[in-house]
Amino acid sequence: MQRIMILLLAILVLGGCASTGGSSANDPIEGVNRGVYDFNEGLDTYALAPASRGWTRITSDGVRTSVDNFFTNLESPGYILNDLLQGKPGDAGRESVRFVVNTTVGLLGLFDPAAAFMGLEGRAEDFGQTLGVWGVDSGPYLVLPLFGPSDTRDVTQYPVAHYTNVLTYVTLDSLTFGALTALNVVNSRARAEGAARFRDDAAVDPYVFTRSAYRQYRRDRVNDGEVSVEDDAYSDFFEEMERAPAD
Repeated sequence: MQRIMILLLAILVLGGCASTGGSSANDPIEGVNRGVYDFNEGLDTYALAPASRGWTRITSDGVRTSVDNFFTNLESPGYILNDLLQGKPGDAGRESVRFVVNTTVGLLGLFDPAAAFMGLEGRAEDFGQTLGVWGVDSGPYLVLPLFGPSDTRDVTQYPVAHYTNVLTYVTLDSLTFGALTALNVVNSRARAEGAARFRDDAAVDPYVFTRSAYRQYRRDRVNDGEVSVEDDAYSDFFEEMERAPAD
């Protein structure tokens, strides 16, 4: 869920970058969704953003990258499962090698030698994408408290991600688990900080942009990048956000 969370946080704070009516809204409960969106934005403004900026001030880019690597590695079994369910045995094999190498040589995933020395780049695959590959329609747009943009198909990714995350099966006391979860969220929000700087300069409806951008990004993920030129512009941006460290 780590990379998914990074992207959702990026979309959440990106709201004012642009607007588009190019994708179908399919938003029958827009009033409720806007209320949840406002709640999430307030939480970001008064809690997540200040915490992430403090985290950025006291850590280096290398530390934040290692934290990201660690939590991403814990999610690898879920990526492997979804690769298999999507009929991609080669990708599943690549993710399996990445998981073994990064867990051992990479010191529990703090480093990514599989990419650095073996050229095995990771690619997050979730159950929402799997259902999309199977032909399940995305359904009405939803905004989830804390998690942000979603739809009736993509909400399925969260329970599957939970039960395929290594951390779920590690015996931890509630305080330690909570601290790790907070670290995951704050570090993820820190990586989205660059996008937040654009928001105040754009005089558009952030909710509409977020909805359109999320729809287009998810189509890109389901189709492994084979999307229209319009969709690809958004997807390229979010792919860049996924790779970019926080300043």
